[in-house]
Amino acid sequence: MADLRVRVAGPQDWPAIWPIWHRVVASGDTYTWAPDTPEAQARALWMPPAPAVTLVAEVDEAVVGTALLKPVQPGLGDHVANAGFMVDPDRAGGGIGRGLAEATLVEARRRGYRAMQFNAVVEANTRAVGLWRSLGFEIVGTIPEAFRHPTKGLVGLHIMHRAL
Repeated sequence: MADLRVRVAGPQDWPAIWPIWHRVVASGDTYTWAPDTPEAQARALWMPPAPAVTLVAEVDEAVVGTALLKPVQPGLGDHVANAGFMVDPDRAGGGIGRGLAEATLVEARRRGYRAMQFNAVVEANTRAVGLWRSLGFEIVGTIPEAFRHPTKGLVGLHIMHRAL
């Protein structure tokens, strides 16, 4: 997506991130957080202190997506990154997720991470699983029936990984 710009978010970006975060989490089909997570808790989850970094994706200066990049573990595991991604549901399918993911992989390398691990990719989220596979991620394990999907019932959570 040629006109997509990804940058580090600041506190001033939260009002634009929150509606995306809220809609994505409230749908209950891609993240394990409670669909009714209050805004203050959402902000603490999505905009934690360093070494974590929150990114925003913009098109024509409007925030259309966001990502959270952080170590998957503290201390001796902090060389492996973890990331979460959200795209404005009204803009899904237009390449924003791919552009945001590619930029996040670059940012992870720039910050010295050696690999990236996703801990909870809902197996029913075939769009995300397909995107991650196309970007070199492999499913290294699946926790059976670990997610209560609102329409599909109990589904697995994939753990996905790739070297950087």
